[in-house]
Amino acid sequence: MTKQGIPPWLIQSLDIGLVFAVAYVVLVIIGERRTLWMVRGFIILMLATAISNWANLRLLYVALNSLVTGSAVAMAVMLQSEFRQFLEQLGRGEVSQLFGQGRRVIPEPDGVIDQIVEAVKELSQNRTGALIIIETASPIDERDFSVPGVKLNAEVSRELLQTIFQPKTLLHDGAVLIRASRIAAAGVILPLSERMASRQLGTRHRAAMGITERVAKCMCIVVSEETGSISLAEKGVLNRPLTSSKLKELLEARSWTSNDDRTAASISITHWGNRIGSQGWALVSRLFRPRSKASREKK
Repeated sequence: MTKQGIPPWLIQSLDIGLVFAVAYVVLVIIGERRTLWMVRGFIILMLATAISNWANLRLLYVALNSLVTGSAVAMAVMLQSEFRQFLEQLGRGEVSQLFGQGRRVIPEPDGVIDQIVEAVKELSQNRTGALIIIETASPIDERDFSVPGVKLNAEVSRELLQTIFQPKTLLHDGAVLIRASRIAAAGVILPLSERMASRQLGTRHRAAMGITERVAKCMCIVVSEETGSISLAEKGVLNRPLTSSKLKELLEARSWTSNDDRTAASISITHWGNRIGSQGWALVSRLFRPRSKASREKK
């Protein structure tokens, strides 16, 4: 028994449980395959540190503990957008959103993606520059924009998108914000990325990288005014060049969820717990799944 009268095994069990809880939250806020391998290495390093401490290997423990600390700082820098979103949700008390609950329901009217893709295709063929932000989860805070733009709240249509980006219109220099399958605003000025970009990339591309670095749950479509090429920015990374069919495929896969995931009914505590368990098991299985031969060859 400890001095406080609490059995040591209970304290150790609580300690292990809290570590697993923190690891689960980290896995939830990290959604990409490439970062899961980094998290796997970090967890292995932590386990090696714990084993060296248990085996009383003092020098090895000091060295591994220093590596764990340095790796944690490096991960915080590399995953700053994910951790920023986590801290914002924690500060707002939106803890349920970390587990996929309380997420804003996004309707999917027929043809919205087709309207966006057709507009982008026409703009690309005419070499008309365009910048389109698509929210994929909770609304973007206007403070993340340099200028919030002009509110529209209009239905998404190919004709309206093409009209907004015509060079002679007052709103063509900014971005269009699509929220819940509607054009929420136009003329939005976005923060520019501070990363070193290729000379082929202009201000629109840097703006797309900047907003997706700052806000993880959004995508940004870019049409180059000089070349007409189509790009899609996600989490500060540009996927380019894209065809209109490839753009449609990416939007359908990542922008809108399936009909089964759009139910906004209240969820009981039991179902909530089951969903957390299944989601956690899926993340853990992804984390420790062996790499396929094909993925190795890509490297």
